[in-house]
Amino acid sequence: MRILLLEDEMMLQSAIAEYLVDMDYIVDAYEDGEEAYNASLENSYDLFIFDINTPSIDGLSLLEKLQKNKVFVPTIFISAITQIEQISKAYELGCYDYLKKPFHLKELTLHIDRLLKMGDIQSKEIVKISKIYTYNLKKRRLLFDNEEQILTLKQAQIINLLIVNIDKVVDFKMLRHYVWADSHVDNATIRAEMHRVRQILKEDLIENIKGIGYILHRKK
Repeated sequence: MRILLLEDEMMLQSAIAEYLVDMDYIVDAYEDGEEAYNASLENSYDLFIFDINTPSIDGLSLLEKLQKNKVFVPTIFISAITQIEQISKAYELGCYDYLKKPFHLKELTLHIDRLLKMGDIQSKEIVKISKIYTYNLKKRRLLFDNEEQILTLKQAQIINLLIVNIDKVVDFKMLRHYVWADSHVDNATIRAEMHRVRQILKEDLIENIKGIGYILHRKK
């Protein structure tokens, strides 16, 4: 697995890179966003780990720029930033996780391991949900009979989270973390948004696990 690391704090960059190499990952480390951008166009990576505040191009702008160039790679952001607006922006851009500094290096590998467990889904660009529904993982698009379905941002985030955990329970904590960026929304608000998502779908694909969360089932 090849990882691109963007981190401008050199001691932290060195510690992360050394730790990941010891875990048998291949790591290309950069402190400058422009250099990381060029490297990402020249090489193929399995994972991006981006700090947010970096020289030349910040991590958020870098991910946005890469996506405009059709470079779609699972991304983990690491940052000391706590403003909800920037954390929300990271998830809106499609990051898979956010890790607040300071953190234990083992915690980072736990997040990476979670992504690897999704590998059977992530290795395929198109996920077949049912005879009529498919999902494009790279473009994050829900298709009904090959026609893109129009979703709000939150609805798209919910569908994406359910897809990468297809046939598994997505609990309220996961929804609050990935869709609402850990803001203090109650379960009733989440249920209301989930109800809207289920109304949009033309097939009964999402099961409500009372008091726990939801499962999106793959139908054969």
